[in-house]
Amino acid sequence: PVFIDSRDEMEQILREEEVGYLGLADEGQPYVVPLNYAYAAGKLLFHCALTGQKLDAIRRNPHVCFTVGRQTGVVRDHTGAPCHVDSDSVICYGRARLLDDLTERAAALNTFNRRYRPEAPDLPRERVEQCMAVEITIAEMTGRRERDRQRTYWRTTF
Repeated sequence: PVFIDSRDEMEQILREEEVGYLGLADEGQPYVVPLNYAYAAGKLLFHCALTGQKLDAIRRNPHVCFTVGRQTGVVRDHTGAPCHVDSDSVICYGRARLLDDLTERAAALNTFNRRYRPEAPDLPRERVEQCMAVEITIAEMTGRRERDRQRTYWRTTF
């Protein structure tokens, strides 16, 4: 396929979708987990518990993959033609960093919180101390849009 360097289209999809899938390498095994997230300035943000498999895997190997996708039409019938559905998808490759610094963590958690509740006040320090925030710095993003059997591919590096 021919790729178009169009960061804008992919960023729009990231801003519009609410659930993404984080791919990790966990001791040689793939581990993929669905997450709510926020996207801002080339970075993905999510929150989680202070302990768990996700954090352990990131500590061992911070290289991650994150994908979002959406179906925008109905699956077409298989009447001799290839199966087709109108859809959009974005795959982000990058490096995850645990935000241990409470000031950084608070900023990330507030950004995340305001994505879903724009009027939300800043989180109190006690709440910030009770959960972890993770920032993924994106190195490369690829995407695909399919409409009426026509595909557009995007790729950009940061």
